[in-house]
Amino acid sequence: MSQIAERYEAVRRRVRDAADCAGRDADDITIVAVAKTVGPPEVRAAIAAGVTDFGENRVQEFVAKRGLFPDVRWHFIGTLQSNKAQHVVGSAALIHSVDSLSLLERIDRIAGTRGVVQPVLLQVNISHEASKHGIDRSEVEEMLTASIELPNVRVKGLMTIAPLQRAEGVRWVFRDMRTLFESLGGMRFNGVELTELSMGMTNDFEVAIEEGATIVRIGRAIFGR
Repeated sequence: MSQIAERYEAVRRRVRDAADCAGRDADDITIVAVAKTVGPPEVRAAIAAGVTDFGENRVQEFVAKRGLFPDVRWHFIGTLQSNKAQHVVGSAALIHSVDSLSLLERIDRIAGTRGVVQPVLLQVNISHEASKHGIDRSEVEEMLTASIELPNVRVKGLMTIAPLQRAEGVRWVFRDMRTLFESLGGMRFNGVELTELSMGMTNDFEVAIEEGATIVRIGRAIFGR
C-alpha cells in the first residue's frame, strides 16, 4: 500500500469517527482530495487508493489535470476570475467559489452556450476576514433569488473557508454556516434545493463534519507535506 493510500484510509477513518460522533452517516460526506500542490503521479496513486473527487484552485492546473484524468470528478475550489470561467464551466463537477452575482451570471451565460447546467456553491465569508473572498451572509438570500432567473446554473449549497486556527477555535464558523444553510433551506426558494455544505480542511475537517459539512476539502492529510 502506498503512503497516499495509507493516508487516505486514515482520513476515511477520521471522517467515519467524526460522523459517528455527530450521529451522521459517513456516506453522506464527500472527501475532495485537494491536488493543488501535487503532480500526476500523486493523483494517479490517489485514484488507485479509491479517491473519486479531486479539487484544484488554479485554472491552468485544473484544465491540465482534468485532461489527464477525465474519469474522476474535478472540483474547482479556488478564486475564479470571470475572464477564466470559460475554462472551468462545463468541466467542473462543482464550482465551490462563486463570490459575486456577476460571476454567477457569467457562468450562466457560458453554460448556456454549451448546453449544460453548471452546479455551483456560493462562497460565504462568514468570519468577515479581510483576506478571504466570499459574499457576506446578508447577501446570500439575494443571490439565491437571482439564481432562479439563471437557467444554466444550479446553486447546490454554500462554501466557506475558516480562519487558520486550532479546530475548536473555529467551531463557531462552521456552526454559523450550518445555521445559515438550514435557515435558507427552510425558505424553499423556487427551484433551488440546497444540499451541499463545503467546509473543513486538513486542520479542522472533523469539527466541520460534527457541525454539518457534507463536503470536506483535504490536501495535506492525503498527499503529505
